[in-house]
Amino acid sequence: MNRQAEIKRKTRETDVNLWINLDGTGNAKLDTGIGFLDHMLELFSKHGFFDLKVQAKGDIHVDYHHTVEDIGICLGEGVAKALVDKRGIRRYGAVSLPMDEALVDVALDISGRGMLIFNVKFSDLTTGMNGDDIKRFDVELVKEFFRAFSQHSSITIHINLEYGENSHHIIEAIFKAFARALCLAVEVDKRIEGVLSTKGMI
Repeated sequence: MNRQAEIKRKTRETDVNLWINLDGTGNAKLDTGIGFLDHMLELFSKHGFFDLKVQAKGDIHVDYHHTVEDIGICLGEGVAKALVDKRGIRRYGAVSLPMDEALVDVALDISGRGMLIFNVKFSDLTTGMNGDDIKRFDVELVKEFFRAFSQHSSITIHINLEYGENSHHIIEAIFKAFARALCLAVEVDKRIEGVLSTKGMI
């Protein structure tokens, strides 16, 4: 089974090239122009065992919104394309993951219906792990990234912050938990014939 996909998206605002292998070992090659996003995508790749390449150019002189959102779109399209007909996958994944003082729960369903439930409130909008390393990254873009991913992958995602104080820790826990949950959901189970749905399709 060759569960790989390449996605290219070019607009007046961004130029994104993305490749993903769902059955990888966690190797990542990333150049988005946004250091913090590179770090989060590296965590996604490593903890989900996905091989991932992303090269992006965007109007980051304006802000990071277009680039972050379009990478979310491409990643969603890439996962959907790599899953092909979704035959044999476990479909569901749920993980509760700690990052120091933060605890995040992520549950997802490869349902064919894109939806994001995002119950996360950031208490310190300007403080990262080293005091100022997240100031240039608007934490509201985390929701926009996952909204774009859910819509373009047709995956239902619930992200809930149980508790946490440090924005960097919270976001890192989100990306790690999302990676682990997605890894569980895309895993092939030999007991499943066709797709895991009484409808006969997802």
